[in-house]
Amino acid sequence: MNFHEVRFPASLSFGSVGGPERRTDIVTLANGFEERNTPWAHSRRRYDAGLGMRSLDDIETLVSFFEARQGQMFGFRWKDWSDYKSGPATADVTQGDQVIARGDGTRTAFQLVKTYSSGGLTYVRPIVKPVLGTVQVGLEQDQMREGVDFEIDLASGLVTFSAPPPEEVEVTAGFEFDVPVRFDTDKIQTSVASFQAGDVPNVPVVEVRV
Repeated sequence: MNFHEVRFPASLSFGSVGGPERRTDIVTLANGFEERNTPWAHSRRRYDAGLGMRSLDDIETLVSFFEARQGQMFGFRWKDWSDYKSGPATADVTQGDQVIARGDGTRTAFQLVKTYSSGGLTYVRPIVKPVLGTVQVGLEQDQMREGVDFEIDLASGLVTFSAPPPEEVEVTAGFEFDVPVRFDTDKIQTSVASFQAGDVPNVPVVEVRV
């Protein structure tokens, strides 16, 4: 897979603009009513990395990162400062932030997920790029020990227990996570004169499926 397990400098992604994108097909019927459908089960996030540039040193760092990824060729990790925790943005990560599954007595591997709820409806987002050292896992109220009770695959977000959780026991988790992305352009155009005047380069970044 064309993906580098390296994070875009978080100090540069801070201040960027972006968020989730959905695709909806809308057909207006003869009677004026609409039929709406979507081919996407999951949203896709887009960002503009250029807005985080504050100095010529930042531009140099950006260009080096872009060249090392060979433009759009290789994906990378991106910290979305508006949504990078399993729980509230202002709260510390805890093992009970998210219910990721219920045990069935046989299954040992579970995908990290984050659930978004509003108006009685929910959307479950798979989390595939957890951050090293932030993942906490629990069974009901008991906190599990990484390396003893479970292992975490940082490249896929898969939690694997050493023994199957008992039936109907809630498997919970807390974590920080990155978004898998790639550059959405094969060129970066910069100008020292325009940058010093307050203009910043346009550097689109788009989420990829991994």
